[in-house]
Amino acid sequence: MAAPEAWRARSCWFCEVAAATTMEATSREAAPAKSSASGPSAPPALFELCGRAVSAHMGVLESGVWALPGPILQSILPLLNIYYLERIEETALKKGLSTQAIWRRLWDELMKTRPSSLESVTCWRAKFMEAFFSHVLRGTIDVSSDRRLCDQRFSPLLHSSRHVRQLTICNMLQGATELVAEPNRRVLETLASSLHTLKFRHLLFSDVAAQQSLRQLLHQLIHHGAVSQVSLYSWPVPESALFILILTMSAGFWQAGPGGLPCRLCGEASRGRAPSRDEGSLLLGSRRPRRDAAERCAAALMASRRKSEAKQTARAAPATRVTRRSTQESLRAGGTDTKREPHPPATSHEAPGTKRPPSAPATTSSASPSSSTSSSKRAPASSGPQPKPLKRFKRAAGKKGARTRQGSGAESEDLYDFVFIVAGEKEDGEEMEIGEVACGALGGSDPSCLGLPALEASQRFRSISTLELFTVPLSTEAALTLCHLLSSWVSLESLTLSYNGLGSNIFRLLDSLRALSGQAGCRLRALHLSDLFSPLPILELTRAIVRALPLLRVLSIRVDHPSQRDNPAVPGNAGPPSHIIGDEEIPENCLEQLEMGFPRGAQPAPLLCSVLKASGSLQQLSLDSATFASPQDFGLVLQTLKEYNLALKRLSFHDMNLADCQSEVLFLLQNLTLQEITFSFCRLFEKRPAQFLPEMVAAMKGNSTLKGLRLPGNRLGNAGLLALADVFSEDSSSSLCQLDISSNCIKPDGLLEFAKRLERWGRGAFGHLRLFQNWLDQDAVTAREAIRRLRATCHVVSDSWDSSQAFADYVSTM
Repeated sequence: MAAPEAWRARSCWFCEVAAATTMEATSREAAPAKSSASGPSAPPALFELCGRAVSAHMGVLESGVWALPGPILQSILPLLNIYYLERIEETALKKGLSTQAIWRRLWDELMKTRPSSLESVTCWRAKFMEAFFSHVLRGTIDVSSDRRLCDQRFSPLLHSSRHVRQLTICNMLQGATELVAEPNRRVLETLASSLHTLKFRHLLFSDVAAQQSLRQLLHQLIHHGAVSQVSLYSWPVPESALFILILTMSAGFWQAGPGGLPCRLCGEASRGRAPSRDEGSLLLGSRRPRRDAAERCAAALMASRRKSEAKQTARAAPATRVTRRSTQESLRAGGTDTKREPHPPATSHEAPGTKRPPSAPATTSSASPSSSTSSSKRAPASSGPQPKPLKRFKRAAGKKGARTRQGSGAESEDLYDFVFIVAGEKEDGEEMEIGEVACGALGGSDPSCLGLPALEASQRFRSISTLELFTVPLSTEAALTLCHLLSSWVSLESLTLSYNGLGSNIFRLLDSLRALSGQAGCRLRALHLSDLFSPLPILELTRAIVRALPLLRVLSIRVDHPSQRDNPAVPGNAGPPSHIIGDEEIPENCLEQLEMGFPRGAQPAPLLCSVLKASGSLQQLSLDSATFASPQDFGLVLQTLKEYNLALKRLSFHDMNLADCQSEVLFLLQNLTLQEITFSFCRLFEKRPAQFLPEMVAAMKGNSTLKGLRLPGNRLGNAGLLALADVFSEDSSSSLCQLDISSNCIKPDGLLEFAKRLERWGRGAFGHLRLFQNWLDQDAVTAREAIRRLRATCHVVSDSWDSSQAFADYVSTM
């Protein structure tokens, strides 16, 4: 009887509190509260009004509300603001209540975005609070605009920070300065323990203060925090100093920036250390400009851009083009080749692709004294000797190069370079040359040969385990920095380099990976590499990677266009080193997953077989767009898989013409070790479908180990689907439980007959059936009936695809 008495006591307490606050609540409400969906009745409206009054006084009544019985508490939860709703989560769970539906409704009403269909949201509270933190940090949401977001007793950033697992920094490093500010010290301390992934998207040129704030932020979150993954996305024109800063901090190296305060978490040893060279100058050697000078130049460019934009006229762009063209013509007239002429080191402010006059003013015929004088007013004079001219790739000149700008058009030309830089980019053999530090070789593994000092002398902190670079073009300077860091980055477990324009720098990358593999405690187990071009054919590149990293578990490699290796060599390019493309046998490796995306053109089967023979632990193989000279070559690959890859469980072929390889396909379907096979857009049934389909079904009926078969985009049609239904007949020993027949020109009547055959044979539920992008819209009633029958035997996944519109789109592109 104690429990009912306590329940009645709490209920009476709630009524007393509600009655005491009802008058105050009604005076604030502009209109009477709406009743529940069951209809307008006085008790529900009164209860909701009382609940609102209680939620408005949670600062006083919070402990009492927590002790309310479950039925009453459940009605109050939707009325609480996000701060008290988050705080009461644990109490609600103990009473058997869930707040997930409330958080989902808050997401729909306040965030107004729909999560990706590929995303599986396990906790809407965490997802909402993480997004709320990012919006508040960037200033894209007004917390005072909604009573559910506004509460003077709570700090939005601090309260939501413990739910942040992933933080994205965009554009000009918005939010970095706010996070390192003293008022947000507790926020940063909370992030250091909760944040796991740090992403950078669409970065632009930033000023000195923003980069200094980012330096402190990375030091706190990576070196003294729990961040394990750093990802960079879509940075078309990477700023050299900023990119090197992110890389070196991610690798665990720390140097106090110019004029920066010492870190209070580093101890007395860090406090007593005098400021020294930053990461950029440390890695790139004494020949590179000090980063503080680069930052000043970056700030000067930003100021000049803003001033130039404010004063821009309709004739500014044409005048800029004339200035740029006249400068280049004057260089050619003076006998100077702009493509091969060395120029000073780049700073962080200038865009790639910028053509420069020669570095020394005394030898520059196109620069007048007046232009040097006017330019010196904008750039601070350098007291020390200028660095020796270096050959650079897609980078800009430093302060000294800025003095050679002509007249008042310099600022407009800077703006032109910033906006139109992509059109001026080029790829040639100069990628591998960096003046005197090129060493005349592609594969020098000695860092001193590259002009890069050893890293062991620097203090090193905790580093990340996952690095991802998506669509971030790497200049030679950036590639050298990355390779030098990789050679000793033993904590790195996963590396993704996607469309970075490495070019011939891939050889330096291979050397650094080989050096890393020789380090004690190397943890690199996953490598994802994709690019438009490669100086090596993809199979030779794969062999080189497997040889350099024998402990690698996951390798994903894709090259979109054929290698130019057979073309005439670029002058000065000695070709790939012999130790990279050696013909010796590949030692046994630990590969478990291999994914390869091939460019167009026939691939040498023996090279692929050599990789497969050395990968005895391979469990998953995926070949995308692979082409072989003959079906016999494809059969050789399959025979190698059967003999050497006994642990193989999943095999996938995508966008391959297997119309002439039907016997090889049957050979695969009879393999009793494979559990999942994918033939995606492989033109399987293009030839002899009447003879091939029965043979295929017979092979599958005798295979008891195959669990999944994926056949999207093979024009199976109604006839093929009905033939495939025989796999599930009573005399079949098949254990197939996953079937994908998407994009196979299947019509509703054929699908309905397929469902009836499964019912006739009394086959139990066999798993998943995928039906995306079929012609089911031609008869919606029949399609619904077929799907209803199928759901009695399997889980059906389909869509509302408009086949007529898709066909019209296809014809319009022909």
